Amino acid sequence: MVNPPSSPTAERAGVQSLHRALDVIEAVEQRGGHLPIAEIAAAAGLPLPTTHRLLHTLVERGWMRQLPNRRYALGFRLTPLGASAARLAATGATPLLADLVSSTGESANVAVLSGDRAEYVAQVPSAHSMRTFTEVGRRVELHCTGVGKAMLAQLSDTELTALVRRGGLAGYTDHTLTTERDLLDDLAHTRSRGYALDEQEQELGVRCVAVVVPDSGPAWTALSVSGPVTRMTDALIADAVPRLHAAGRKLRAATIHDGEAHS
Repeated sequence: MVNPPSSPTAERAGVQSLHRALDVIEAVEQRGGHLPIAEIAAAAGLPLPTTHRLLHTLVERGWMRQLPNRRYALGFRLTPLGASAARLAATGATPLLADLVSSTGESANVAVLSGDRAEYVAQVPSAHSMRTFTEVGRRVELHCTGVGKAMLAQLSDTELTALVRRGGLAGYTDHTLTTERDLLDDLAHTRSRGYALDEQEQELGVRCVAVVVPDSGPAWTALSVSGPVTRMTDALIADAVPRLHAAGRKLRAATIHDGEAHS
């Protein structure tokens, strides 16, 4: 017997279920885990019965754990996946980052879009004794970092507005853009010139230039070079931008090649 083709409604329902399951996982991850079901439901914007069903399945598959106090935390099944993803990203990116450090003298990084934040997945630090250093796995705000703004510049103003109103624009220094209008103007400038700047917006004394890896969305990937403002001059940034774009194209090509090799 031949099964009838799936209807568009059924396909949408399946995709919706997957989105909801991922929303649950991300809600727990973003809040540090150990959450009661009511808090998870509220954070994910889901009805309590739906959240209960999703959590039951996720616990069965090892993606979530239910603790003795009936709260929920991320499951251990995620650990090898995260380690594998980070290892693959670092393997392809590290030689490119090393080249950027060699040519610019400053630290180079790769970050990916993770929920409403950017997560660093690889870095090669500068050889200078005074340098920027970012731990792999660290997650940072989008609106005040070079990699984050490079990613945000790929979104429409409607998407940006929704994101900003969902998470707000926390101020970290006197240079942080904390109004929607200022951020939108800055991102329009980012699009027109082809790169993003962090002008001491996350940390005083640190300047960063970043570009997005082409065609890496919707889970955007960005490359950056960062260092102390005393060394991150306009001339260094002008020299770094084409190098970053070239590295982004190489990283994209390497990612495609790796995907074809494993298909």
